[in-house]
Amino acid sequence: MEDGLPSTGDLSGSQSVDRALRLLALVGRGAERGIGLSVIVEESHLNKPTARRLLLALMRAGLVEQDQVTRRYYLGEEAYVLGTLSSRRHSLLELSMESLRRLSEATMDTSFVSMRRDNYSVCLHREEGTFPVRTHALQAGYQHPLGIGAGSLAILAAMSDDDIEGVLEAVRPVLLEKYPSYSIELILEDVQETRRRGYSLNPGRIVASSWGVGAAIMFPDGRVAGALSIAAIDSRMTPSRQPELGALLKAEIAQIETKLRKMFASRASGAAEPPPRMRA
Repeated sequence: MEDGLPSTGDLSGSQSVDRALRLLALVGRGAERGIGLSVIVEESHLNKPTARRLLLALMRAGLVEQDQVTRRYYLGEEAYVLGTLSSRRHSLLELSMESLRRLSEATMDTSFVSMRRDNYSVCLHREEGTFPVRTHALQAGYQHPLGIGAGSLAILAAMSDDDIEGVLEAVRPVLLEKYPSYSIELILEDVQETRRRGYSLNPGRIVASSWGVGAAIMFPDGRVAGALSIAAIDSRMTPSRQPELGALLKAEIAQIETKLRKMFASRASGAAEPPPRMRA
């Protein structure tokens, strides 16, 4: 049995498509590091022959490629093309790059932009700061259940209470297995504190020496678009500095949300110009 479904020799129809897309998402999480077949098998709960067969299908479509030396899997050229084509509709990364550069320059620490993917938050980009001692707890492509980590918590706290309840119930098994320092009750307390404070705080719960603050980015219609966050070693995340970082985040988020409003207004009016592009 795989995922509660009977195991069959040949996959067909929607079941095959669902499983292939799940594998594509797993490979995407590997980002530039790639991902090995053993990890794919473990994470997907598929047997090795089935996983390999689906990966071969994705490779034929150009969505996945395999390094001939390391045998690790990466997103393929066709995935890049599709991502480029979708960037006008889902351009949060593009709209956030200038803000990330300013944040990392002003704070000397590492800044991130993340977005929601179902019940998870995925890091889209990591902008390095210049401070010589850095935290490496979060890289582009990494994902955590909503509520785990500063950016992820900021996204969760911006959602409705009913949505939060559904998310936490869905990720409960993952929390028990992979995040022993968290509990549903603790995350709910973090949500309330984030709302009260105006920004989220991760006091080193994932990696003890890595602290972070985050704030949510909202679409014009009130939906959560994602979050900006800043991470630093614990000695640089003092109680007196946390509000300063929170204020910097919210100032940059205000600029991103202004760009989003203009972009959505442009679409609504049928204008043909693309969303604003960031200078290198």
